[in-house]
Amino acid sequence: MNDRQERIRNILVPVISVILGFALGAVLMLIFGFNPVTGYQAMFNSAFQSKMSIGEILVGAGPLIFTALGFSVANSAGFFNVGLSGQALCGWVASIWVALSMPDTSKAIVLPLAIIAGALAGALAAAIPGVLRAFFGTSEVIVTIMMNYVILYVANHIVNNVMNPDIISNKGVTKIIGANGSLRAQWLTNIFGGSRVNTGFILALVFLVLVWFLMKRTTLGFEIRSVGLNPFASEYAGMSSKRTIVISMVISGTLAGLGGVVQGLGTFMNYFVQGSSISIGFDGMAVSLLGNGSSIGILLSALLFSVLKLGGQGMQFAGVPSELANSVIPIIIFFVAIKYIVQVGLARVSGGKKEEAVVKEILNEDETAKEHENKERGEL
Repeated sequence: MNDRQERIRNILVPVISVILGFALGAVLMLIFGFNPVTGYQAMFNSAFQSKMSIGEILVGAGPLIFTALGFSVANSAGFFNVGLSGQALCGWVASIWVALSMPDTSKAIVLPLAIIAGALAGALAAAIPGVLRAFFGTSEVIVTIMMNYVILYVANHIVNNVMNPDIISNKGVTKIIGANGSLRAQWLTNIFGGSRVNTGFILALVFLVLVWFLMKRTTLGFEIRSVGLNPFASEYAGMSSKRTIVISMVISGTLAGLGGVVQGLGTFMNYFVQGSSISIGFDGMAVSLLGNGSSIGILLSALLFSVLKLGGQGMQFAGVPSELANSVIPIIIFFVAIKYIVQVGLARVSGGKKEEAVVKEILNEDETAKEHENKERGEL
């Protein structure tokens, strides 16, 4: 199997996963007595009905791009960062706090400081599981899951009991930030019919390019990918696996924190007590997996997820319950998760038994390598 065939297959797997997700969603609608054609028509009509709705698609995609990039960097280093929600929440709280604390300061000072504060807060939250993983061999999955809850309740405590009462509107809700701390721009609002679209989406596009350059064109990116492929060979080659682990998690947390910054300074313009982990973290993981970790894939996946979420609300006007409308996304994720079956099926269709055997062998080798790495985790 040559590189060209592998690239084509890597593109086809997420595309087929999306198609199968829509198809199975249609089957579910039929089973429960709803017309899938009418349902999907209502979805896309709702998502693309006006300039404002298109702007709202970009609003939803911006934070997802950041959290997906954060997951992608950590995943490239061989780690499953499940703490994106908590890290994004850190960025949200920190950026709003800074913006509200300087109401009379110039935007040229407040906005950069708020963005930097949010990014640093996310980086700090991710550095903790990174250090624990690198030096003590702890599972980053368990640590980040626990930290999501810790950060959630600490954030709620901060807004309820720590923030200056002058920046609090009601119990558990801050005031709206001023124009000096906002990511919104009037020219964007005018273009997209008064939607909440903001420069956070443009910032996300910039970071798509920056992360691509980091991972593909720099020594650090090469080291991150090398450690992800084989940490022991990387150590033998003179790379520090411990340092690379911590750096990759810090970069991941920084990107997730920026997702929270866009959520706070661009989408909602304030902070309010959260009852559970914010969705952009877990959705960002799914976006990254569907996009296969590539910048273009993440951009397209984020836009697709935003369309599905916004359009899913419109399906209810066609009589389709929100539960069925929201089922399409997890079904797509399911097909991405079983990409082994999809890849083998593609090989069988395109190349016959010989190519199918090659694909199975490659996938089995990948699984064996992952199992070996898991067994040796505490020995870095």
